[in-house]
Amino acid sequence: MMDNLKSQYNFSPGTVVEGKWHKNRYTLIKQLGYGANGIVYLAKSAMGNAALKFSDNNISITSEVNVLKAFAKVPGSALGPSLLDVDDWEARNQKIPFYTMEYIEGPNLLDFVSQKGSTWQSVLILQLLKDLERLHQSGWVFGDLKPENLIVTGPPPRIRCIDVGGTTIQGRAIKEFTEFFDRGYWGAGSRKADPAYDLFAAAMVMVNMAYPKRFQKTGTGIRHIEDMIKSSQMLRPFQEPLMKAIKGQYASAGAMREGMLLAIDDNSQMSIPKKQTVPAKNHSSINSARKSPSAASRHMKNQKKKSKGGFAETILIIMIVGVLYFLYIYGQI
Repeated sequence: MMDNLKSQYNFSPGTVVEGKWHKNRYTLIKQLGYGANGIVYLAKSAMGNAALKFSDNNISITSEVNVLKAFAKVPGSALGPSLLDVDDWEARNQKIPFYTMEYIEGPNLLDFVSQKGSTWQSVLILQLLKDLERLHQSGWVFGDLKPENLIVTGPPPRIRCIDVGGTTIQGRAIKEFTEFFDRGYWGAGSRKADPAYDLFAAAMVMVNMAYPKRFQKTGTGIRHIEDMIKSSQMLRPFQEPLMKAIKGQYASAGAMREGMLLAIDDNSQMSIPKKQTVPAKNHSSINSARKSPSAASRHMKNQKKKSKGGFAETILIIMIVGVLYFLYIYGQI
């Protein structure tokens, strides 16, 4: 079915799509991707670049358009793309439904973390959890949450989603899922749309950052995930909040976010070296240093080492406090 859909809507670059009703014109530039419900192209319009999606399924188009409209009503959230246009195109002796949405440009989540470093993993997950909290409060569950659907734009770096096809009203069955991020696949719960479903997937997105090639499920299910978290230097500091999300022990994305922030704070405290106690100076040691040039030289070297150590410690503390201050002030994460 997917191959037939791709063949049916395979248009060459430069093809002009004109809406039957709104008369907006779009010039196709290249294909961005395709799935079970349609094909997405990068297109140029009078308003700039847009992502244009064709589908042979009117119900799917209507559902996704409704989701994008719902996203627009979520206060303060920029997780999903903005809806730009909905129309039909008459071509090849048929009426082809399509819609256009904001084109979100940037590397996908795994590529960004690979390029910029693992320190960004928690920053971006915190951003994601903040947006998920707002989405859940509006009565929706994202559903098919995975790195392929997550793009990092910026600067400043901001996590965004390019596919809302799996977004489901809470209480209904999840519409689309990918096994690695699906709690049903791991035996960790049902495929009913609730906030905990997304939190399981968010934890597995973080696991995927540490294991880009992913790993196969064994019979132990959740225990297998826990073992993989313990085995990763990147994930080990976040073992507690990750496993709580895996086991469905968080009531909200906000609660998981607090757990992640606590883990960051605890890990930062452990990273700060303990201050060494320096023995008090006495007159006899000073006098002996004056009498012995070699002793004075050793004394000066020791002082320099201590000074360098103190400077390094100060810089480390400033960096840690700076990161925490960034997390607190900007609220983007």
